[in-house]
Amino acid sequence: MTQSPTSGHGLSTARLARIDKLFQTRYLDTKRLPCAVTLVERRGQIVHHSALGYMDVERQRPVGDDTIFRIYSMTKPLTSIAFMMLVEDGLVALDDPVHRFIAQWRDLGVYEAGFLETFRTRRTSRPMRMVDLLRHTSGLTYDFQQRTNVDAAYRKNGLGQVGGKVGLDAMIEGLAKMPLEFSPGDSWNYSVSTDVLGYLVGKISGMPFERFLRERILSPLGMHDTDFHVPESKASRFAACYRFAADGPMHLADDPQRSPFLREPTFISGGGGLVSTMSDYLQFCRMLLNGGSLNGVRIISPKTLELMTANHLPNGEDLTQLSISLFSEATYAGVGFGLGFAVTLDPARTLLPGTAGDFSWGGMASTYFWIDPREELIVIFMTQLMPSATYPLRRELRTLVYSAFE
Repeated sequence: MTQSPTSGHGLSTARLARIDKLFQTRYLDTKRLPCAVTLVERRGQIVHHSALGYMDVERQRPVGDDTIFRIYSMTKPLTSIAFMMLVEDGLVALDDPVHRFIAQWRDLGVYEAGFLETFRTRRTSRPMRMVDLLRHTSGLTYDFQQRTNVDAAYRKNGLGQVGGKVGLDAMIEGLAKMPLEFSPGDSWNYSVSTDVLGYLVGKISGMPFERFLRERILSPLGMHDTDFHVPESKASRFAACYRFAADGPMHLADDPQRSPFLREPTFISGGGGLVSTMSDYLQFCRMLLNGGSLNGVRIISPKTLELMTANHLPNGEDLTQLSISLFSEATYAGVGFGLGFAVTLDPARTLLPGTAGDFSWGGMASTYFWIDPREELIVIFMTQLMPSATYPLRRELRTLVYSAFE
């Protein structure tokens, strides 16, 4: 019996092949991207998987299935899952005030005026809660937002910088001296909130955050190449990272033979510190699509995952109504935010194909994933180009994948 071209997965492989053509001609041949590794899985079948270009352009080393990438903010979903495991253990609750575990944050104020060491603040309308950290409504910020005197103070003090010299405990102490951008719950701002969650996982569980992640998530899922640094034994598989240059082709930003990622970091960043491979991250995505378990290993319950992938922005709003960020890894129109993921609310408002309820996130070096539970779909994209907003890769990939549905 001759199988149909869709072979039960409901996608046209011929139409999916257009992904490779577009990335090759538009980005690789023109030296705008170093590489493009794409995987599309539907109904448990890998329908499209390609690895184009070079993991290290200068040394002409082809990218492969085992290439190790800086996934940056694609670390956040893993940290969020880790925290929710502690919620399931009954050790913490989403409505707990953060100062229950970080006492020095009890009296954090909201910025009104001034500069570092002369900040004038007002009282918050309510305490910061754990849910605020998970959904980025905490009032914290990132040093790279470059929007206010508060994020300038983060930069001056090196708070929340991946590869920086300020460790996790020192970051918590430093943030105790910073005002919030807004009263918790009033706005959405992409921030170090997930790094704080990493700290809390360590404090609440009684073991270092990186050990908790390894023992409770990474090892059970077989994610053996995912870590906060690249050991010497795996350094030959580590990709170079590039930065967009307005005056010409991309230029090398982080040489894999001299990268800070080759050393154990001072700052264990739950917001952006992990490296991983396509194969490893696929295991994580499969667990998410499968309701929190994989190969007989239960990481988190289906109901907890259902809660995490619902929109938690106040009053059911989307990011256009609540965000004050100059930058994040999500589009805004028609997109809400759950507990660690961007969530599509209305595909018509996003002007992109998709499904209400699909969830996603990306990383600073243009990596990206999304999961569409209704369509039983996983899509992962890996490359290494900063910043992630340089090209409309995510929009193009979504368009090409959903246009291949039969």
